[in-house]
Amino acid sequence: MPNTQELQDLVVQVRRDILRMVHKVNSGHPGGSLGCTEFFVALYNEVMELKEGFDMDGIGEDVFFLSNGHISPVFYSVLARRGYFPIEELNTFRLIDSRLQGHPTTHEGLPGVRVASGSLGQGMSVAIGAALAKKLNGDDHLVFSLHGDGELQEGQNWEAIMYAAGNKVDNLISTVDRNGQQIDGATEDVLPLGDVAEKFRVFGWDVLEIENGNDLEQVVAGLKEAKSRTGKGKPVCIVMTTEMGNGVDFMMHTHAWHGKAPSDEQLANALEQNPETLGDY
Repeated sequence: MPNTQELQDLVVQVRRDILRMVHKVNSGHPGGSLGCTEFFVALYNEVMELKEGFDMDGIGEDVFFLSNGHISPVFYSVLARRGYFPIEELNTFRLIDSRLQGHPTTHEGLPGVRVASGSLGQGMSVAIGAALAKKLNGDDHLVFSLHGDGELQEGQNWEAIMYAAGNKVDNLISTVDRNGQQIDGATEDVLPLGDVAEKFRVFGWDVLEIENGNDLEQVVAGLKEAKSRTGKGKPVCIVMTTEMGNGVDFMMHTHAWHGKAPSDEQLANALEQNPETLGDY
């Protein structure tokens, strides 16, 4: 496995990928992508047990489902740099006939993507179904999922959350990106979520919190702790506090960069804050 410095170098390079992809097509969602960079790097390079190659069934390995599919730039970058498809293909982000659409889809056959996502609120249900399938198949590997906090304002999530606990889906680790921002503003202004961790506990989940989801070592430790709690009769939830736009000073502490591309000048500024580490595509 890569050491901490190698993982940190990858974090910085993924940030560059995100910024350059969104800038090139003047479209996409940099804020949430930057906020979850450490999570994706840790998950795919340190935490999940993965086979060589890719197949849709995912038998004999851990699988991941991205529910808040608009943060596809970080997903695509980490998949490419993990070897799922050529890094140069990041050049095609959001172009017509590209496999790298704004929200991940399956009909293009992009390795690493097992479900179309972007219609918020549905990923929890998908992840639970996959986790139950692993149990039926006698596969002791895990299902991971990621959800936006604003996404939890949609009711289907809570039906699924209740179902998972009631049916002891204890091979599932669902992480909530608690960045406090959504497209229309702060989550507390749009529709307050209250104590997300306590809500999951009351619904019967085992819950842990990552206080700084932009600290790579905290994220790795939190994900490994979550793995140690699986198989004990409860699904596991991680409430992970992040900063939208992390790593680019003018994108942080605001919802404004939820779905906006940087200008040429802004891109240069952002890239200067994230010097090239592993080579641009």
